[in-house]
Amino acid sequence: MDSGPLAVRLAVRQCINTLSTSRDITEVTEALRTAGRYLSGTEDDPPACQREEFARTHYTRLLQFLTSNLNAHWLELLTPEQHMDLWVSLFLNGPPDQVLLVLLDCVNSCSLSSGLERSLDVLEYFLQRGRLSALLWATCQGPPPANSPQLRDALLSRLVALPDLLANRLQEHTRPAFQPLHYYPLLARELSVALERTCQALRDGVDCSLCFVAQLLGKACVQGHGKEMFGVLVPRLSALTQSDFVWKRVCWQLVESVPERWMEGVVSGLVQTVDGSAALSSLLGNVVLKNKKAQFVITNKLLLLQYKYKTPMLQSLLGYLAQDRGRRPLLIQVLKALCGTWSSCSAVKHSPIEQQLYISKALLICLGLLRDSEVLEHREELLQCMLSGMQCHLESSIPRVHRLGMVVGESLSARLDPGGTRLQFQYELDTETKELLSLLSPPPAHQQPPETLPPDSRTEPPPKSPSSEREEGKAGVPAARPIKQHSSDSELDSDDELTPYDMTRDGELGGALAPRYIRDCLEALTSSEDPGKVEVSLGAAEGLIKKNPAATREVSVELVKVLLHLEDRFNTQGFLRLRQRAMVSLTVTDTLAVTGYLTTEFYSLNYSLRQRLDILEVLALAAQDLSQPTSANSAPSSHKPPPLIQPVSTETAPDLQGTAQHWRQVVDQRIESKTRRFGKGAPRTGSSASPSRFAPVAGCFFFPLLSNYDRPQVTFDLLGSDHLVLGRLVHTLGVLMYFAVNAPVATQMGKALLDFVWAIRYHTDPVVRQGVLFAVSAVLLSVPNERMFLELSDEMLEARAWLGDVAEADPDADCRGLAEQSLLLLEKILKKSIGSPSPLGPNGQALQL
Repeated sequence: MDSGPLAVRLAVRQCINTLSTSRDITEVTEALRTAGRYLSGTEDDPPACQREEFARTHYTRLLQFLTSNLNAHWLELLTPEQHMDLWVSLFLNGPPDQVLLVLLDCVNSCSLSSGLERSLDVLEYFLQRGRLSALLWATCQGPPPANSPQLRDALLSRLVALPDLLANRLQEHTRPAFQPLHYYPLLARELSVALERTCQALRDGVDCSLCFVAQLLGKACVQGHGKEMFGVLVPRLSALTQSDFVWKRVCWQLVESVPERWMEGVVSGLVQTVDGSAALSSLLGNVVLKNKKAQFVITNKLLLLQYKYKTPMLQSLLGYLAQDRGRRPLLIQVLKALCGTWSSCSAVKHSPIEQQLYISKALLICLGLLRDSEVLEHREELLQCMLSGMQCHLESSIPRVHRLGMVVGESLSARLDPGGTRLQFQYELDTETKELLSLLSPPPAHQQPPETLPPDSRTEPPPKSPSSEREEGKAGVPAARPIKQHSSDSELDSDDELTPYDMTRDGELGGALAPRYIRDCLEALTSSEDPGKVEVSLGAAEGLIKKNPAATREVSVELVKVLLHLEDRFNTQGFLRLRQRAMVSLTVTDTLAVTGYLTTEFYSLNYSLRQRLDILEVLALAAQDLSQPTSANSAPSSHKPPPLIQPVSTETAPDLQGTAQHWRQVVDQRIESKTRRFGKGAPRTGSSASPSRFAPVAGCFFFPLLSNYDRPQVTFDLLGSDHLVLGRLVHTLGVLMYFAVNAPVATQMGKALLDFVWAIRYHTDPVVRQGVLFAVSAVLLSVPNERMFLELSDEMLEARAWLGDVAEADPDADCRGLAEQSLLLLEKILKKSIGSPSPLGPNGQALQL
């Protein structure tokens, strides 16, 4: 047997025996110094072969002995300097992988005592003295040994999960240095130091391996610590890779060495943290071409499946694909996938609006990164995407989806045919729209720069035509002439003694007089070609209807028919509002006749969708007016027009009555201040109860709208393509149900409404689903609790299960919110009914929800 290993074994055994049995502090310190000589490299120390034998064979056994005797008596006898130089140095100067594993095993096995505190102190020293970087650098030196895969796996798991392991053992006594917010940035800094030493070794011609470091980074990212790691690594690596090609090669090899199962975490973390496509390209290299998992994550998952990322990340990711010639085919592939998703009617119907906005942004960014030659090459595919995608978006009943279709359609049209005819839409230029428009590439060099481009016609007023300028010149209004400032006091004070006349009740003088009778109003709306007469007749219609209800009932159906078909031929100001108010007043005045006509005409032929929506709005507003309490003391002359000849008020003649009014006010105030009143409280106006005018006629509003919904017509298919009208119909039925609270027919209305909406509860259009949820809430609010549990028990059981599914899985956020509110309302009703006698089901048993 070689004398070297035998000498090391005897020396280690002698040290352990001395530390176990001796009570002499001198012998203890000498034994510690002997063991420490095998870890240093001075001239008086043992030869290198013995030191290697000690580190490979005996060092772990010595550490295990030291950690198992943390409460030895001789530890208390060491001075602080001896404690650091002799005992702690044994942990800090040896192989760091063995030290880390032994210390973690010690912490896991020790109970709460002074020994545990000593082991935690040593572990904290280990982290603070840079031993992690030494550990990582040791794993980078050459290929890993073939006989230690289990050791490397254990070391990898302990390094990544160190905060969790210590937190499980120490609970609330965990030190700050071992918490995730401190540990993972420290681990990232030590990893950066190991990469620096790797770069230097490569410059010196020494081979290195980044497998363990890549595995460490990947596992940390998969366990959710990528933000802390990349928050430290990315700024430093981005700065170093700008001009140093060795650093670029090291970073590329680091990412490419990440195992397949952890590649997604690393790529996603880098894409989210790196700012700019150039920096991302320096760190990732061509990993998207070499690794199939990275390619799937970058070209598919981050763009089509996930939509939580911000716009700068999209620009960096797509710019990374566009920067290199080898990666540009992937950019075209991504563009085709985005076009297919954006133009899919199924995706538009079933995807959340946030995901549709995300895909639209990515599509516009890709469109801006294309070269002109690539646009010409794929023009037919882009044109087909534009046509089918715009049709799907414009058919949606959601305004934001409409606007997305218009903005992306305009951008595609402008990119496909820059010099030809472009699509132009009118839409609100809000923050979201401005961001979408800004994602396109800047104009080519032959066009004007952005600072000198003409203002957008949607945001700035159009330039004046020469004819308008000539008219302004004739009117004597200068365009840009400064106002002359007069300095003369006589000119400024010349009109101070004149008081302006009271013009609050003055009206504009028009060419046509307002009609005074309802039949004259009907005749003017029917046959007049005078714009002024039609305008004043439409404005006076509401007042005439309320002023003479008896005369209105004679022509109510004819007048509402005229109003329903009336068109804004003369661009009347407030036309829609005036027409709607007149129709609502007619419905309130002659409820049965007008309601019967409107509900019948809703399903008739030759009506536009706008007219059918108008009918629903009028019915809902009329129901609201009829459900409001009426005051018995309301003056009948509330709608009486002001007299044509007004008395002169005190404000208009201060010279005649100002003085008299002044002293009269002073006298009245003095009398009021000196007057004492007893037993006179503040006047109270109590609200008097009145019967609901809507309750007797609620069925006339409600049931005719449910009569023919399943009968498609040539121009109107309620259950087919007319989703917007269906959603508005369901919402209107819910409004009518809500206003019918406490009505005798409320239970029958609720049952009929639930039967109707139950057939369309899984409709593809979110507007229809929102209307269904609103209708269910209206039933819960309007139907009495006892009647609900007696007659609608089965419906409530099914509704509760369905609401739970919608609240969890519906793709539309508004639908999920409405479902949660309906569930809370149902639970509240159930708790209230539990406090009262048990609600019985239809078979006489207690209802169990």
